[in-house]
Amino acid sequence: MIFKEISSFLRYLRIEKNSSPLTMDSYETDLHQFFDFLSREYNLRNLEITGDFLTHHNVRKYLIFLQNEEYARTTIARKLAAIKSFVKYLVRMKIIEDNFIDAVNIPKIEKRLPQFLYPEQITILLAAPNINTNLGIRDKAIMETLYATGIRVSELVSLDVLDIDFPEELVRVWGKGGKERIVPIGSYAKNSLNIYLKEARPLLVKGNANEKALFLNKNGSRLSDRSVRNILNKYVDEVALNQRISPHAIRHSFATHLLNNGADLRSVQELLGHVKLNTTQIYTHLTKDNIKTIHNNTHPRR
Repeated sequence: MIFKEISSFLRYLRIEKNSSPLTMDSYETDLHQFFDFLSREYNLRNLEITGDFLTHHNVRKYLIFLQNEEYARTTIARKLAAIKSFVKYLVRMKIIEDNFIDAVNIPKIEKRLPQFLYPEQITILLAAPNINTNLGIRDKAIMETLYATGIRVSELVSLDVLDIDFPEELVRVWGKGGKERIVPIGSYAKNSLNIYLKEARPLLVKGNANEKALFLNKNGSRLSDRSVRNILNKYVDEVALNQRISPHAIRHSFATHLLNNGADLRSVQELLGHVKLNTTQIYTHLTKDNIKTIHNNTHPRR
């Protein structure tokens, strides 16, 4: 059970390497995130992951996942450093034999068109939750908020109740690096959130009246990234969209639909919380229907 070795690795860093508390906290978070990724990939609990899963292939797959999730290259490098240090420790302690990790570098991947859903598919997906149940009301509010705002799943689960400004139809979002931005939520998400806060959340929060988190699990605690991914794919399966999508695909859909309907790139950059404009430019692809319409309306020999 490799996961349990994280605590002994952290003790090793503190005692033998004299690592700072900040470094140890970062490494612990990074390693937990890596094991969470492996558990999702192989449908295992963290404690069930053995040394056989610590492979060159799985680490590279994880790095590509981080790139697709728009992590900064410096952040990815730090996460890889944590994994490398952990693997070397496991080899030194003779817990695993293969020291493959030195051969792993941050991969350079081709810029691919982001995965997105068409508006008709979004409509079907957002109608899937059973709003006669508390969890269904919550799930609809989650998906409406993701699509209305285009926020990252990490930003969604970090939202507190007080971050929603209902009169102004705005949400305060804390993005990467602790940067704050304000994003409109629109009437559909506002209505779904209103219903959730009035009908479902009071029953989910149970005895934990001081809980600030907006979205709660059935135990009354803040919902996790992983839970949101599971919720989304549950409804994707139910409506038979015939593809696995991540919450990031909702973010891609948000940006694609705005640009296809005439929004300017700078505004979309601001809404997404991108520091660099070229990060937003990956969304300027056009759907087949848009391409045909533009061609028909502008070509002199159509």
